[in-house]
Amino acid sequence: MGSTDSKLNFRKAVIQLTTKTQPVEATDDAFWDQFWADTTTTVQDVFALVPAAEIRAVREESPSNLATLCYKAVEKLVQGAESGCPSEREKQVILNCTRILTRILPYIFEDQDWRGFFWSTVPGAGHAGTDELDDDDGARPLAESLLLAVADLLFCPDFTVHSHKRGPDSIENMQSIDSCEYIWESGVGFAQSPPLNYIHDLNRTELLRLLLTCFSEAMYLPPSSDNNVLNPWVTFFCSTENRHALPLFTSLLNVVCAYDPVGYGIPYNHLLFSDYREQLVEQAVQILIVTLEHDGGVPHRPASPSSMEEQESAGPENLFVNYLSRIHREEDFDFVLKGLARLLTNPLTQTYLPNSTKKIQFHQELLVLFWKLCDFNKKFLFFVLKSSDVLDILVPILYYLNDARADQSRVGLMHIGVFILLLLSGERNFGVRLNKPYSIHVPMDIPVFTGTHADLLIVVFHKIITTGHQRLQPLFDCLLTIVVNVSPYLKSLSMVAANKLLHLLEAFSTCWFLFSAAQNHHLVFFLLEAFNNIIQYQFDGNCNLVYAIIRKRNVFHQLANLPSDPTSIQKALQRKKKSPDVISRTSSQETVSMEGSHPAVPAEPGTLKASLVAIPGIDKLTEKSQVSEDGTMVSVPKTDSPHTAQSDQSAAAGTSDTESNSGRDNEDVFYTEAEMERRRLSSASSTSFWAPTPEWVLSWKCKLPLQTIMRLLQVLVPQVEKICIDKGLTDESEILKFLQHGTLVGLLPVPHPILIRKYQANAGTAMWFRTYMWGVVYLRNVDPPIWYDTDVRLFEIQRM
Repeated sequence: MGSTDSKLNFRKAVIQLTTKTQPVEATDDAFWDQFWADTTTTVQDVFALVPAAEIRAVREESPSNLATLCYKAVEKLVQGAESGCPSEREKQVILNCTRILTRILPYIFEDQDWRGFFWSTVPGAGHAGTDELDDDDGARPLAESLLLAVADLLFCPDFTVHSHKRGPDSIENMQSIDSCEYIWESGVGFAQSPPLNYIHDLNRTELLRLLLTCFSEAMYLPPSSDNNVLNPWVTFFCSTENRHALPLFTSLLNVVCAYDPVGYGIPYNHLLFSDYREQLVEQAVQILIVTLEHDGGVPHRPASPSSMEEQESAGPENLFVNYLSRIHREEDFDFVLKGLARLLTNPLTQTYLPNSTKKIQFHQELLVLFWKLCDFNKKFLFFVLKSSDVLDILVPILYYLNDARADQSRVGLMHIGVFILLLLSGERNFGVRLNKPYSIHVPMDIPVFTGTHADLLIVVFHKIITTGHQRLQPLFDCLLTIVVNVSPYLKSLSMVAANKLLHLLEAFSTCWFLFSAAQNHHLVFFLLEAFNNIIQYQFDGNCNLVYAIIRKRNVFHQLANLPSDPTSIQKALQRKKKSPDVISRTSSQETVSMEGSHPAVPAEPGTLKASLVAIPGIDKLTEKSQVSEDGTMVSVPKTDSPHTAQSDQSAAAGTSDTESNSGRDNEDVFYTEAEMERRRLSSASSTSFWAPTPEWVLSWKCKLPLQTIMRLLQVLVPQVEKICIDKGLTDESEILKFLQHGTLVGLLPVPHPILIRKYQANAGTAMWFRTYMWGVVYLRNVDPPIWYDTDVRLFEIQRM
């Protein structure tokens, strides 16, 4: 009964607030206490009892009452942070204020005139009995008081952390507490593991949810290419003003990386017990990725904290980024990597009992966190690539890519997965690690094969390209760039993978595909470059690929004799109109899928998705490096270098953009995917936009890097034909045996230098990450629906 009464009283208070036309004095405690003093409302109750329309009505019609409500709620948090909430009643007040602020803040952010409110000092703020609030430094802006109070409360003994009291009479002073002794979980920089306490977990979760809501002001600003626009909430919270920055960063990272969703391994235990730790881990990982988005406007992240001078001018340093970049102990790297791998692999684990193990849902946030770790801490990246542990990250990423390929609501997940693989593929060790045999066999709807992790990567990429949805076309360049980057190190491709690569070449080298868009020929260049790398550097173990090339030799001859006269071009385009599919969906020698796998399916109707800005073209995403004799990388200047035919690709069409972005890279406009799609369709329908000419075809046809393959065919085809006739062979295993022992030493052109395209950060990708990350945070926070139906401007929410 009590809880019904308190809900009723709370609702009455809300109605009073919305119907009062006169301002209520800040000193009228009897009125304001109704909102937090005697109520035991859950966060879901607060969202139900404070409707959006009423918050907006108060904002428009009695703004001073909304301002006072915010001010009084912050004041209560500040008082709680100072007293340490010794009584249960005080703890309840803190939670109620936290929930009310979480409910109201998005409506403050959506109105431009209100956005500065929390950054102004409240006139007469000190008069309601909180002179402590303003003693030290004049009146602080409300936002700063709120953020510092939340930080203090996250290390409040008996509320969010275990008390270290020596005896019943000793008290822990909140002002002098050393929060480094109260870190929430063992791991990086902290050895003790405090006992689990679900009440503490719940309280932390509520405070982190409020923190995330504070940081979400970014959702209400339109996409902008200006990377120096910092989020004032994140900037202040991650600055030296927050004395808990280090222990809080460590607590968040350790809580995420130490979490084991399977727990004690008892089947169905997640259905019997509520896992409060999971909610905390979700909020923690979201806080981490949001705070790590800004590195304090520093032009480029420093390798060490010694270059402080240049940072002074660029705004305050982001301590979270600083701490992340300075982690260096091997055991810390091991803890983080194993934790992330365990969580990313969790949704893949198959058991004989259906639904018997808990499956986490926050893999997108984990991928962003992994990206941030590799981006801000190069030592971590090298640690990841030092052993085959990197494969524990690779396999789940390939699983997610394969699983999401038909679902347009998960196009952001496809991008982040591909970006991570592009980043990793720029390092030699990644290619070398891919040679490890693939034996775990995660259930995926891909052909069964026996081979290495490289085979798995190629088979999944082939599946994405041939059976994914249309919106993935901008990623084809990235997928093939990854294949090219790893190709010089692949010791032995399976027959399945070799056939998949040849099938892609066959599909991409048809005349109608080559002539139907200005950049399509780049895909052929990438594949030829990958074949050349394998033939020149890994010929000995790759008889399967050599055999596949010999079998499909007509594809290479057709490319060499590609017609470029106007009549042939027109004929090819006519054929395209009859069959407008991107790639023949009948895949080469499609075989049975793995046991236990499910086909990739489109999104359920009604699924919500957040729009994304378009990604920059591959030439903006990457920079070319040449591998020198001793294995070190030398950056290749931006101008088109004539030393190899295939590195000259971008000269061909003057650019190497993916279709998502063609012709607009110098503008500071950010199109959403939907706008890009409309532009693409309108450009496809109007031939005046771009049309292939004989000159254009010839400009790149003469640069096709076919010499190595043609020489290989010239030498090996007669030999293979001869042994087939002499021995009457029809069995390919005999031919493979012959190719295995063959050699082309001294017969091939001089090996070309290995060219690697390394990922490079730019304004376009920074903006893409911001919209993607906040879109994920928006869609994942549905209980309560913090931002639902508010006027967000960073992206559009679309219903599938």
